[in-house]
Amino acid sequence: MKLSQLPLKNLTRRPGRTAALMLLTAFLALSVFGGSVVVDALRGGLASLEARLGADIIVMPAEAESKVSFKNLLLQGTAGAYYLDASALERVREVEGVGQAAPQTFLASLKADCCAVKVQIIGIDPATDFTVKPWIEQSYRRELQDMDVVVGCRVNADVGEDLRIYDLNTHVVARLAETGTGFDTAVYCNMATMNTLLKAAEDKGVTHRITSDGEEVVSAIYVKVAEGYDVGKVCNALNGHVRKATAVKAKSMLTGVADSLTGVSRTVALLIGAVWALAIVILLIAYAMMINERRREFAVLRLLGASRWRLGGLMLKEAALTSLGGGVLGVALAALLVFPFTTLIESSLGLPYLAPAPGRVLLLALATILATLLIGALASAWAAYRLSRSDPGNALREGA
Repeated sequence: MKLSQLPLKNLTRRPGRTAALMLLTAFLALSVFGGSVVVDALRGGLASLEARLGADIIVMPAEAESKVSFKNLLLQGTAGAYYLDASALERVREVEGVGQAAPQTFLASLKADCCAVKVQIIGIDPATDFTVKPWIEQSYRRELQDMDVVVGCRVNADVGEDLRIYDLNTHVVARLAETGTGFDTAVYCNMATMNTLLKAAEDKGVTHRITSDGEEVVSAIYVKVAEGYDVGKVCNALNGHVRKATAVKAKSMLTGVADSLTGVSRTVALLIGAVWALAIVILLIAYAMMINERRREFAVLRLLGASRWRLGGLMLKEAALTSLGGGVLGVALAALLVFPFTTLIESSLGLPYLAPAPGRVLLLALATILATLLIGALASAWAAYRLSRSDPGNALREGA
């Protein structure tokens, strides 16, 4: 038998020991790859949320925060319905420093044909909107006609199908790209369609009126501050000028999300670091035990002419094979635990979660496997160093 075939023979001859080393490195790879994917998805979700928001200030009814927290407004879409008199839009535009102001109207549907739960319907004004429209134009460049809707990527309705809302048929014309937030479960339409749906909801007993007059309403006004103006000062001016409304800086809302994300990322990083430290210690112990167990075997090989460097190379090959197998196994297990449960992870963390692109996932997987190979190589190199300091004659006499 050639000496180059010895590493594989040794691994197959002791399947229990080999399996234990592979499982250890698999656990290391699982934690590193799984944790890296989760942190990357959280960062991608925050970046997507920042790009999706597009406004400096959001003006909402004063009672909105009692119905949904401003943080959840970003993460869950707009879970609920709250209204301002539509005349508030003109009052917002009167404030000095307001560059653009675009209204949105929210309506929570009853159980829809597309979903087992309520979906959020968001009406926009295509003529003035600067937050949702650019996102829609990535999938649909034509004007939204009356009773046309665009659905988030997690709404179970295909383009060309009818979506029944409050006993009215709406026509799905496009699906939107994923954002990793509650906006992915929303339905978007123009204001004419929204007014029709509001009337249908009224017939079903779902009221949206502020007073008995039945005036037009909006739920939120998204504001872009004109160049050269301070966002904080414009926000304060809006709070003093628009009655029964609260103006909130979008950046302050994102800061809370970013702080939560930083906390989760730090926790995941600490856990990965702890797993790495534990794995390194256990691997060092495992290879030390393996050296003691195989001292006579290595002594015989030395007496047969194998150099210390050659024996070290054999150990490195064994470590590389077990680390490679364990790394691939760990990455595969992590993929099975993370990717099928994206929605569950997102809801559990309560943060924007956008799964990395396939190319990014492949890069993380390769980096993880290389990391496990490096750890295995370092542990085996330490064991090889200890082996090089031992005398083969003493090893044979001790085993006699």
